[in-house]
Amino acid sequence: MASLIVILAAAAFALSITFSQSVSATITDLSSSSDTSESSSSPNATPECVTFNSEERMIIINCKTTNLTQIDNQLKNPDILYKDANIDKGWVLNAGITVAENAILYINSSDTSWLKIVSDEETAYPIFVSGGLEIDSVRISSWNPDTNNYTSSLDSHRNGEDVHIGTPRPYIVVNDDATGTTNITKSELSYLGYESGYGGGRTGLRYQGGDGSLVKGNNIHDLYFGFYSKGVGGIKIEDNHVHDNIHYGLDPHTGTHDMIIRNNTVHDNGSIGIICSLDCYNITIENNVVYNNTKMGIMFSRNMTNSVARNNSVSNEDRGIVISESNPSNGLRIDLDQIKPD
Repeated sequence: MASLIVILAAAAFALSITFSQSVSATITDLSSSSDTSESSSSPNATPECVTFNSEERMIIINCKTTNLTQIDNQLKNPDILYKDANIDKGWVLNAGITVAENAILYINSSDTSWLKIVSDEETAYPIFVSGGLEIDSVRISSWNPDTNNYTSSLDSHRNGEDVHIGTPRPYIVVNDDATGTTNITKSELSYLGYESGYGGGRTGLRYQGGDGSLVKGNNIHDLYFGFYSKGVGGIKIEDNHVHDNIHYGLDPHTGTHDMIIRNNTVHDNGSIGIICSLDCYNITIENNVVYNNTKMGIMFSRNMTNSVARNNSVSNEDRGIVISESNPSNGLRIDLDQIKPD
């Protein structure tokens, strides 16, 4: 299969975007081990800053800063969160988490090596972020305690109007009202997200807010979408290994802007490796190695403007770099020097 540049006059491709039981929490200062994380300020303990909604099975965090150890110390309920006896600093989460506005949750190597989120193939526990989230040097994945293994969602499918709802799995969403950043560094995210229908928002790792966040140095694999964003700006995605995701590798979407996608290795994803679609602008895609994705390597789609793809190595793709329903005269530029023949 030879890689080539395709300028599409019209694209057939389309992608639509689309409290009950309470406990008190004590807050201490939590500094992430990552140099990208904010330093926590002085303790700001308030009553009931961690609550649990038993009907929704949702932990709600209103603490200025907290981590899994502090949540466990306050909840003291192994049906919700408990330490994995087989893994040093391992945790098993059997509920969702909502990080409220102006709160910050740290999931890092100070007390965590692996966070397993229970996934019984029927329930999908989310992590919703309306505040801030700092993930550094940890593993986060789904986990089915019945099979003692990850949860697969290979039945998830999307191809135009042909959509098949997949096996539910946990997922992460940064909400559009997020008051802080969600920085993910030096971590492994795997076996998260599933097809829940257009606009369902359960694709795996999804940014609808969190301007200025950093996704750097991670191993992101076996998600439904490796990354998805909508209407956010200033995010850097760099030095990641993005592979074997069920659908797209990296998918900045609807109105995403001022994003840098740099020095990533993106391969063996079930559809396009890197796609920017629908009114995205000021996107820089540079110095990435992209290969062996199912449909094409890199795609500029649907009114993308003022963006550039340069110094990328693209190989073993049906189509290398594609511009679709976007006018190349609107500030789009592609550097052809680093496109490799098969």
